[in-house]
Amino acid sequence: MEFKRRHLARVALATFALAWLGVAAVHTPASAADKITVFAAASLKNALDAANAAWDKEKGTETTVSYAASSALAKQIEAGAPADVFISADLAWMDYVAEKKLIKEDTRANLLGNRIVLVAPKDAAKPVEIKQGFDLAALVGDGRLAMGAVDSVPAGKYGKAALEKLGVWSSVEGKVAGAESVRAALALVSRGEAPYGIVYQTDAAADPGVAIVGTFPEDSHPPIIYPVAILSGSTSTEAAAYLDFLKSNKAAPFFTEQGFTILK
Repeated sequence: MEFKRRHLARVALATFALAWLGVAAVHTPASAADKITVFAAASLKNALDAANAAWDKEKGTETTVSYAASSALAKQIEAGAPADVFISADLAWMDYVAEKKLIKEDTRANLLGNRIVLVAPKDAAKPVEIKQGFDLAALVGDGRLAMGAVDSVPAGKYGKAALEKLGVWSSVEGKVAGAESVRAALALVSRGEAPYGIVYQTDAAADPGVAIVGTFPEDSHPPIIYPVAILSGSTSTEAAAYLDFLKSNKAAPFFTEQGFTILK
């Protein structure tokens, strides 16, 4: 009788263990190889967060994004920061990491386009005609012109190029408040700490505290292009499929709803 009880107890324990393992298998989180870490330009946050939510729901993967100025992200990649995908807000910083053999060249593609605009706090916004020689210095007055840092942040570089082409850079250079990213520049205007700022139109659309008062002519600055590539050190088994998703018609609405244009 005692032997029979012990035998039944062992059978019950084995059955429980198998059942537990079955449940554990169903709820096992994605493996490290399935996870994707993305380094993306700060201006992509709203659109990419929405796209990633759809991707993760469909694939059951875990996507982590680090948002910052493209310049800062490129330097982090150079320093060995672990990531799978890099999306830059300009070609120059993608070229920078490419020259250091830090991307898989055959995965590189131009993903999105954008525009730069002049913004003001919403409650003080008045239309501005952006043209050759327009008096931006008078508009800014004793305040500051918020921009991304013009020597490194893509939005700042595009903004400076446009102001130089329009012949007004020298009059406002001393008034520029250079921010660490385009989102930081946007925040200065949204909080009323700067009367005007130059940001991407997609950023302006994402912040109810600002209004677009003028759009810079496309021929006043180099084309705004967001390139994407898988990094050389990536071990993710899903990175290539993720890139295909970002370039697909399924992901396109997440970007166009924020004001980006799709580049093919």
